[in-house]
Amino acid sequence: MSDTQTAPLPIKAVIAPVTPLQQNCTIVWCVKTKKAAVIDPGGEVQRLLHAIDDQGLTLEKIWITHGHLDHAGAASALKAATGVPIEGPHKDDQFWIDQIEASGQRYGMPDARGFTPDRWLDDGDVVTLGETEFEVYHTPGHTPGHIVFFHRQAMFAQVGDVLFQGSIGRTDFPRGDYRQLIESITGKLWPLGDQVRFVPGHGPMSTFGAERRINPFVSDEALEIDRELRG
Repeated sequence: MSDTQTAPLPIKAVIAPVTPLQQNCTIVWCVKTKKAAVIDPGGEVQRLLHAIDDQGLTLEKIWITHGHLDHAGAASALKAATGVPIEGPHKDDQFWIDQIEASGQRYGMPDARGFTPDRWLDDGDVVTLGETEFEVYHTPGHTPGHIVFFHRQAMFAQVGDVLFQGSIGRTDFPRGDYRQLIESITGKLWPLGDQVRFVPGHGPMSTFGAERRINPFVSDEALEIDRELRG
């Protein structure tokens, strides 16, 4: 086995499910610098801050995959508590961010607030964390401004609500698009490699390769049947 294969990975991550919807908020950090990002802080800011302290980390960024309440409802509070910038999602999710406070009242999360990102993100952008870099992919379909964060060396992705173990994101929300979501998954995620491990917005981790084998919506077999049925 080569040195490259045995070298320790430059990032680590812990998953901290938050809100009554058990959304997978992730704390990811640069191993060398201990600089951290919180991806999709939907709620429970104090719990997240305690988790960061427990790992001996310094928060550097807040990253948002999309503007839904359970993924972004506490971004404003976390920024207020720490002063760190918010990066993402894509600007097409502004209308979802604008609805966060009203949605919080409806779904029992009254502390949720909207925000203006310090940086909107687009396909092909790169975000930095300590001495590491993550690639940004625009993956619309669940929401029009959804993005995915990908660390190439670690073969690790945070995919929000695009893809789940055995399922895919809902497309019945305003400006959702089923065909667009399928194209995002097959055109943006699958080329990154079957071995990529991903954190979905809810539920357990999986790999792209596993989903290509067994996912009833986007497995290679399911997509081939779909193509045949559509002619």
